[in-house]
Amino acid sequence: MEKVLTFLLAFLFLFLVETSRIGSANELQDGLFSYRAGEYNTAYELLSPIAMQGNPVAQVLLGIMFEKGQGVSRDYKKAVKWYQLAATEGNAIAQNLLGQIFEKGLGFPKDDAEAFKWYRLSAEQGYALSQFLLGKIFYFGKAVEQDYREAFKWFKLSAEQGLTDAQYNLGVMYYQGQGVDQNYREAFDRYQVLAMQGHAKARYNLGLMYYHGKGLEKDYKKAFKWFKLSSDQGTATAQYNLALMYDHGEGVSQDCARAIEFYQLAANQGNGLAQSNLGLMYDIGKAVSKNNKVAVKWYRLSAEQDVKEGQSNLGTMYEKGHGVLQDYKEAVKWYQLSAHQGFKDGQSNLGTMYEKGQGVPQDYKEAVKWFRLSAEQGFEDAQLNMGIMYKNGTGVIRNYKEAAKWFRLSAKQGFALAQFNLGIMYEKGQGVPQDNKEAVKWYQLAADQGYKSAQRKLGKLYEAGKVDSNNYVLAYMWLNMASIQGDEDAAKDKIRVEKKMTAAQIQEAKEMTLSRKLKISNPSQPKPCTHQPSF
Repeated sequence: MEKVLTFLLAFLFLFLVETSRIGSANELQDGLFSYRAGEYNTAYELLSPIAMQGNPVAQVLLGIMFEKGQGVSRDYKKAVKWYQLAATEGNAIAQNLLGQIFEKGLGFPKDDAEAFKWYRLSAEQGYALSQFLLGKIFYFGKAVEQDYREAFKWFKLSAEQGLTDAQYNLGVMYYQGQGVDQNYREAFDRYQVLAMQGHAKARYNLGLMYYHGKGLEKDYKKAFKWFKLSSDQGTATAQYNLALMYDHGEGVSQDCARAIEFYQLAANQGNGLAQSNLGLMYDIGKAVSKNNKVAVKWYRLSAEQDVKEGQSNLGTMYEKGHGVLQDYKEAVKWYQLSAHQGFKDGQSNLGTMYEKGQGVPQDYKEAVKWFRLSAEQGFEDAQLNMGIMYKNGTGVIRNYKEAAKWFRLSAKQGFALAQFNLGIMYEKGQGVPQDNKEAVKWYQLAADQGYKSAQRKLGKLYEAGKVDSNNYVLAYMWLNMASIQGDEDAAKDKIRVEKKMTAAQIQEAKEMTLSRKLKISNPSQPKPCTHQPSF
């Protein structure tokens, strides 16, 4: 409404010239000044007789007073009465206000077609706000067929008159290539002008362009700068993106405590992704004390907004009975909602429920279906499961080559269990040529992540001399590491190998064990605070 009043007062003197024959310009001016001063009762007394004489400015102001309940009881029917009197005489502002009444359904049923009619009449007279609103109708396809070219045309006319929101929308359309050829440079230039003027959304979009390197060189530091400026203005998505940058250490030093601070800000504004990630922080106890009930609270808020990440995470809490009573059917419900939105984690989790027959009848074919959908999106857990299903012939015809293919895809993403399984395939020659060196390569990748079964496998291979020649020092080291983690068979194997070694070899192997443990516990790259997808 403030935008409307700004336009109204800008046209004031044009209307004074027109209305000099049907009312006193001085009385109209006094009425306007009273309205601006908030003296609504006085304004109403001064403007009513002038409006009755047919003055469009007075009629519009009386309509506004009835719509907002200023100096009179709020009455949308009376507001429309005054707007229509001015609108039927061609007053562009009154036409715009009528359009807003019908678009919002204020005192009348919503009527997008009626709103469109009045906006068009007003826009065709050059009224910038109506041109903008008409552009939105064409953009979203409300009451008319969606037409980006027509939307672009009206936004451009409005933007040329200086309407900021229209200028911003032009930037969006250049960025998306909607109604105009995609042009990142043009989008950037428009966003930058608005961002320098303090436009919060434009600042956010500049951040996105720098983050993704769209039309310019990728620059996380500049992305962070613009997200921070937009965040300071309360933009929830910018707060969420700042949290992710702190989370992953992009453009700023990784700081899980700062990440949770910005997740909280965005979550409190209802950002579903932030709510899901905030829940995850409480779930895993990162930068906050682990609290499953609080995690469930945030997951639920996210899930109920139909955020697929939140739905999958809430399903996991029900599956495991963390923060809620264990309920497989409820878990399946949330996994299904997430999976049907195409979320790979939800699809993989749903596949697991079908595989185990938890919350649904056991159905291996249905499990394979969901594992495959997830695996084809690159989810390493699902790729591993696809490998297992093909290796065991569960839900599919047994096929070692297919199994090795899926294990490899998962293993290349660093998933230790997949690396271990791929090592087994090479050791046994299943689906791949038998190759102990290749087996050792994959076992060691898994073992370096602390996977004890791979550590024991390596120990036995080195003991048996299946990698070049017998190497009892390495055999002892790997078996020792596995036994430290509680592998009882590895502990027995270690005792057997120890009997074949000299005291010096045993000491060397123990020192190597200590050195490798230190290496594993100090990874070179910081792990993200959460494991949710980026923006």
